[in-house]
Amino acid sequence: MTTTASKTQDLRERQQRFLIPSLSNMLYYGDEPLAVERAKDQYVWDIEGRRYLDFFGGILTISVGHCNDEVVEATYAQMKRLGHTSTLYLNEVTLNVAEKIAEITPGRLQKCFFTNSGTEADEMAILAARVYTGNTDIIALRHAYSGRSSAMMSMTAHANWRLGGVYDGTIKHVRSPNMYRRPEGMSEEAYLDFLVADFEDFLATCTDGRIAAFIAEPIQGVGGFVVLPKDYFKRILPLVKAAGGVLIVDEVQTGWGRTGRYWCGIEHWGVEPDIMTFAKGIANGAPVGCTIMTPEVAEAMSGLTLSTYGGNPVSMAQAYATISYIEKHRLWENAEVQGGALRAFMEEQAERYDFIGDVRGMGLMQAFEMVQPGTKTPDPERANALVAAARKRGLLIGKGGRYGNVSRVAPHLNVSSEDVATGCELLGAALADIA
Repeated sequence: MTTTASKTQDLRERQQRFLIPSLSNMLYYGDEPLAVERAKDQYVWDIEGRRYLDFFGGILTISVGHCNDEVVEATYAQMKRLGHTSTLYLNEVTLNVAEKIAEITPGRLQKCFFTNSGTEADEMAILAARVYTGNTDIIALRHAYSGRSSAMMSMTAHANWRLGGVYDGTIKHVRSPNMYRRPEGMSEEAYLDFLVADFEDFLATCTDGRIAAFIAEPIQGVGGFVVLPKDYFKRILPLVKAAGGVLIVDEVQTGWGRTGRYWCGIEHWGVEPDIMTFAKGIANGAPVGCTIMTPEVAEAMSGLTLSTYGGNPVSMAQAYATISYIEKHRLWENAEVQGGALRAFMEEQAERYDFIGDVRGMGLMQAFEMVQPGTKTPDPERANALVAAARKRGLLIGKGGRYGNVSRVAPHLNVSSEDVATGCELLGAALADIA
């Protein structure tokens, strides 16, 4: 009789045989990977029958709970009606999603282009910026993550995520405004002044003075939930405009109420992007990417372009149901309330454990940065240990950051106060386990 433990091992061996090695290297928990069998709402079950409270949601992708009944029903109904047509024909469900996104995004954003991932959404964004401005250079932030295509690996400013050895030299990087990592003794205000001056000097020395765009995440996701300073965009945007560029805001992880209070993360910063990108939580797990832009940027895209699966009726039905669920239940409000409770608990833990160097995030997007006690030296081993200890306690969380030393916590947007309390209890126990 085959045991469940041997089935996990069998799955691991099959993965090693038939999938590329880097995917096996991505697996959490070392020699004891998690083999998922099913999931419902806030829970995930492995093939051994163990239940876990999911506070990472497929990397901030399960926005309204696993197999959400309303989303599943809408998706299934569409699957029975129409599966695929391509962008060569009109499709009402795709237009419903586009209209809704234009309605809820800030400023004058209006025209959508649908793809299958955040990578493709960001690709389309820089293409649109270059076509519209007639300029070439793209300015991104260090520690940014934009995806796995050749151009997006050029935009991704983490050495371990850059493969192939061929990069787009017109994509350039400025300092990430990480306040925790600012020079010792420098105030936040002085550091912001320094960042703005450095950006201005960068434009004058590393470009010809003209750029196509500046692209940034309001909170750097893979970068370790680094929250950009409140006035950063307002200070940088005039420099971008003076250089002929547009502002691209990457909301792949921060969108759909994740940061609390607003639909979009950038609304906390009070600026209006020319282009915005979405993916992940937009469709609760369906492969959907979206690039929305102002009318004048969109009208410059006069050449032929399409995405075969972009705007697929089934994916669009899932996206529309997800967005409608978020809207009906005003989940940006829940994210603010429950995120506040989570943040308060995490700050209490930072007071208790000297290996927690920083607590940061917004809404239901919170993180610990693990360091060697008494220093700011990154401690990725401790972050790995916390992820593993939380799993043993029945809680799934993530990790990230440039040095792999950031523990990321991101429950689904409709998480209850009871589940937040339970998650905090499990997280606290896991911290005690690794202390």
